[in-house]
Amino acid sequence: MDIKQNILEALESLSSNRVRSGLTILGIVIGVAAVIAMLGVGQGAQNTITGSISGIGTNLLFVFPGNFTQEVRNQKPITLSDARAIADPFNAPHVLAVAPAIETSGTVTYGKEQTSPSIIGITPDYTTLRNYTLMEGEFINESHNLGRASVVLIGVDVADKLFGRRDGIVGEMVRINGQPFRVIGVLGPKGGGSFGSQDNVVMVPFTTAQARLVRRNADRVDLLLVQAADADSVTLASDEVTQILRTRHRTALGADDFTVFSQEDFVQTAKTITGVLTIFLGGIAGISLLVGGIGIMNIMLVSVTERTREIGLRKALGARKRDILVQFLTESALLSLLGGLIGIAFGWLIAFVVGRIAAASNTPFTPTIGIDAILLATIFSTAIGLFFGIYPANRAANLEPVEALRYE
Repeated sequence: MDIKQNILEALESLSSNRVRSGLTILGIVIGVAAVIAMLGVGQGAQNTITGSISGIGTNLLFVFPGNFTQEVRNQKPITLSDARAIADPFNAPHVLAVAPAIETSGTVTYGKEQTSPSIIGITPDYTTLRNYTLMEGEFINESHNLGRASVVLIGVDVADKLFGRRDGIVGEMVRINGQPFRVIGVLGPKGGGSFGSQDNVVMVPFTTAQARLVRRNADRVDLLLVQAADADSVTLASDEVTQILRTRHRTALGADDFTVFSQEDFVQTAKTITGVLTIFLGGIAGISLLVGGIGIMNIMLVSVTERTREIGLRKALGARKRDILVQFLTESALLSLLGGLIGIAFGWLIAFVVGRIAAASNTPFTPTIGIDAILLATIFSTAIGLFFGIYPANRAANLEPVEALRYE
């Protein structure tokens, strides 16, 4: 018996019990749809997070005070002097630019409206290194920094909360912790990032933040942004920054009082986290496929019982054990394959709906269903059908013709 004949007979057998076959296929449909949707959502989340991290800037290193991996005694803060040493091309030839920043929290008010964004004191290079754009106005420049000007850049989230709009804001006066500041620009939207929302921020000149908002050691900074000369120089620049800070802070070997991260570190961490979540969600969804496979085995066992006389007649007329085995395996494989194909379409629809809901809520998230996920779901669903069809098919193939013909 050839493959084409097996498939035709399998389709005929399944169509004779349409309701039962449909319910069996439904189990596979639900399982495959769940797997496809979960993999698509997981891949979309990974793309969104890694895209946000990549959007922070180009070839950046992030230098934080303190050791994030172990406790170190007598830790020294990172200072402006450290920043100047790193910016020196003789000390760090692979470093292109350095931008120190200090951060604090507080309340920003406009009339009766108020919000509590991140408040960052920056130098002119900061917005360039972070790839910020402007919706209107101008960036903080060196004259603002030298004159300790009372000017502020605001993110779009802050603009929405305080003004209810994103244009026509330049020149307005807001108060930061009760002190007046003139808005000189509205930052373009950047979305979420590894440091929280990049739009719920206000930025003031570094010297202004030192004198009026932070009020602490004038030389201390909370973060250094270091830009490497190019992508190939990131590792070399990281080594140079590490060596400079070790020398200046006189730290013992293996006891750094600072931490240097690269964008790639953040990207790899994000990929690891989202990858684990995707596997976890996919595994949970895969349980549905397992349940669907058990349903196939159950239905095929019922089919074997109902068709015992038919099997006996076939074997009496010369059908071999292999022919009976292939016939029932073909039926179970068709059940799972049809369920898999329908499940792929249904899973894509679920992922599409999730993406539309995210777009409606202004969330930069797009589920992504790759060809690998489709192939995985198709192959796995077919394998489930074959695996759970082996026992019923083998049971049918081993029936004795005489006993089968006498079966009532």
